[in-house]
Amino acid sequence: MISAALILFWIGVTLVLYTYVGYGMIIYILNIVLKTNKAPDNQVDDDLPPATLMIAAYNEERFIEAKIKNSLSLDYPAEKLNIWIVADGSTDRTVEVAQHFSQVKTFHEAARMGKIHAVNRVIKLVDTPIVIFSDANTSLNHDAIKNIVRHFKDEKVGGVAGEKRIASNKEDNASGSGEGLYWKYESALKKMDSKLSTAIGAAGELFALRTELYHEPEPDTIIEDFVTSMKIVAKGYRFVYEPDACAVETASATIKDEWKRKVRISGGGIQAIIRLPELLNPFRYGLISWQYISHRVLRWTLAPLALPVIFITNILLFKYSLFYQLCLVGQVLFYFIAAIGHVLRENKIGIKGFFVPYYFCMMNFSVFAGVARLLRKKQTVIWEKSERA
Repeated sequence: MISAALILFWIGVTLVLYTYVGYGMIIYILNIVLKTNKAPDNQVDDDLPPATLMIAAYNEERFIEAKIKNSLSLDYPAEKLNIWIVADGSTDRTVEVAQHFSQVKTFHEAARMGKIHAVNRVIKLVDTPIVIFSDANTSLNHDAIKNIVRHFKDEKVGGVAGEKRIASNKEDNASGSGEGLYWKYESALKKMDSKLSTAIGAAGELFALRTELYHEPEPDTIIEDFVTSMKIVAKGYRFVYEPDACAVETASATIKDEWKRKVRISGGGIQAIIRLPELLNPFRYGLISWQYISHRVLRWTLAPLALPVIFITNILLFKYSLFYQLCLVGQVLFYFIAAIGHVLRENKIGIKGFFVPYYFCMMNFSVFAGVARLLRKKQTVIWEKSERA
């Protein structure tokens, strides 16, 4: 009994430490040792290719005007950049506001069938070699498009992932504090992944691809941005991470909204693993399979499962040495701090030390809720969006 608990405890600890700390350290060292440098050549304006910026917007009247003005202000020749708003299913003033801008083309169908259906419908009309996707509630930096398209001079590059940033706020709640730190860590990992071989997935806030490589995801795909980008990697192309093309958005309005979003992503992560079985084959994909498993698969499967295993086995080992006693005290203290973060989650209190443990716990525990929803077939591509601050 004790020997089994001991084995499970250390397996669990190793999994969690490797997933959230060890992998980052290893890939950092590999980049230094291998002296990886896949930076693109600078590109002059005359070489800029035509591109289409496609913005999916469902009931985004709060953000759509600012988004369009931001898009029109980007440093890219207007005659080479199509700006398209895809607002299928919107019932507010999103379409009305968008149609006020003559420089923008608006697509709208009354039926609400989800983002995938809308994008699949409209992308067939794209006649530029590059298509760039962005969310309506984000703001792009001035040089974002230029910094993205320069990578496509390399024929081996199939797509480019931009950087997602959470707007900082002195009065950030638990969601803002934890989410912002999480995305800073994610950005660092993606940058190192990209330098070593390829970025592992893209966030829907900002990413681009060669139009000809777009593969329509299955209509019930939950996190279509990740699956779309990894399908391109599976075809043998690189996905580059470009930190100088960033999409900035505010944090989720409440922890409830962030929980809802995390549960959806977690369920979609399991679904993505099932639909990308080829990438689990290291004999075919080598280094990419290791990166994919370490950066994504473990986060959506074994790492969250390891947390309760560590806690339970630590209880069983408590009386056998001071070390395990201290470990259990440390775990209890960590979850206690996370619980305080939960209690204070909606209060504008600048004690971020409480909120980071809470966000970590929420992120991992949402995997269980996401899997449950996926198994019960309760998660669809048509979902209630999370409100942003």
